Amino acid sequence: MNSKIFKTLAAAGLLAGFQASAFAGDAAAGEAKTAMCAGCHMPDGNSVVEMFPKLAGQGEQYIVKQLVDFKTGKRTNDTMAPMAMAVADEDMADVGAFFAKQVATASTADETKAAQGKDLYRGGNINTGVPACMGCHGPAGSGNAPAKYPSLGGQHAAYLVSQLNAFRDGTRSNDPNGMMSQVVARMTTAEIEAVANYIATLK
Repeated sequence: MNSKIFKTLAAAGLLAGFQASAFAGDAAAGEAKTAMCAGCHMPDGNSVVEMFPKLAGQGEQYIVKQLVDFKTGKRTNDTMAPMAMAVADEDMADVGAFFAKQVATASTADETKAAQGKDLYRGGNINTGVPACMGCHGPAGSGNAPAKYPSLGGQHAAYLVSQLNAFRDGTRSNDPNGMMSQVVARMTTAEIEAVANYIATLK
């Protein structure tokens, strides 16, 4: 079977199973299953390395989706792909539930860039068609868990910049219906850096 078709079918099967058991994760059980996550993301999900994303407070379903995407190759990362392969399908929701219960801390940010990014996050750029980020991610960056829109508040600015650039250049394309790719295609490099630094200050 063509590997691309196999990955697509595998992803569809995994996602169908997880959608049928939405919010079914057990946070208490998940704590014992996050030992290998802690090396990069820390035990409470508040990573101290800028390029390792914070998982604390992230939506359970969003975490599950990313693990599935890494596992099936829909999202690529040399470090996360083998890590995701080591997480049993039935454990993903528990891992997600555990991190969803943790509290994210604010990150350091460039205050000048953050001030510039505030208006873009809250109101978008009407001249270039960039929508307000808070429309999907909320005024405080808490996301929309049922819609699998991630929580962003307090995330490392450097990590956010790297992911926005990845959506822009096509190296990341696991956003539903290409939503983020379309948005970031209209953003300048300065806008990406500004809004990332503003998001880092949210909590």
